[in-house]
Amino acid sequence: MPSSIVRLSGDSALAPSPYAYSATTDGASRPIFVAGACPLDRQGEVRFPGDVEAQAGLCLDDLRTAVAEAGATLGDLIYTRVIVATAHQSELVRAWDVVHATFAEHEVPSTLSGVTVLGYPGQLVEIEAVAAVPLA
Repeated sequence: MPSSIVRLSGDSALAPSPYAYSATTDGASRPIFVAGACPLDRQGEVRFPGDVEAQAGLCLDDLRTAVAEAGATLGDLIYTRVIVATAHQSELVRAWDVVHATFAEHEVPSTLSGVTVLGYPGQLVEIEAVAAVPLA
């Protein structure tokens, strides 16, 4: 695995958290920047309107495909930003739960943000990412 997730010890000056604060790469690597993965079908239509969890899952599927086409896996991610169109923290948590379960042991440093609107009508979730793969 080219990336290393940095877990902070109990001696850190930062607050304890259920997520990683930072990540680094091991050795020389090639970065991969993924624009927001959206919950779109093959015709460009938003799937699962009103369903945060289902849209988060579809965004993760699209993210997996996008990084694979660039020669990486979800295990190569070193940062994500999960964006949810909501003013309610509970909606943010519902999206985060899907993301967190997908990454399991690979605790990617992530930012979780609520916004008023996203780019497509009915879109509730979008996920941006950065991955790093070793230079050949």
